[in-house]
Amino acid sequence: MVHLIWTEPALHDLETIAEYIALDKPKAAKQLVQRVFQATDRLALFPKSGRVPPEISDLPYREVIVPPCRVFYRIEQGKVFIVYVMRGGQELHESTLRERKPSTP
Repeated sequence: MVHLIWTEPALHDLETIAEYIALDKPKAAKQLVQRVFQATDRLALFPKSGRVPPEISDLPYREVIVPPCRVFYRIEQGKVFIVYVMRGGQELHESTLRERKPSTP
């Protein structure tokens, strides 16, 4: 079992998405957040279960898809760092992931 760490930017991403959804559907927003946390909690047991994103297959990131979100993470030193959450319809920019590289002590 590996340690799962949500970075502050990733938590902020998820919060922003949920707040937008909650404007019209508060219950759906709450359910989305629960589904995202359930999906990412499994990474503690199966860290390589996420797919390699096709747009950035040369980078050390994986993703879990929880519609309408894509949750990006990387595995470093026996830890899983959740680094970015985006809506599926957005364009993925490699620079965003590079800027969010987790720092490990």
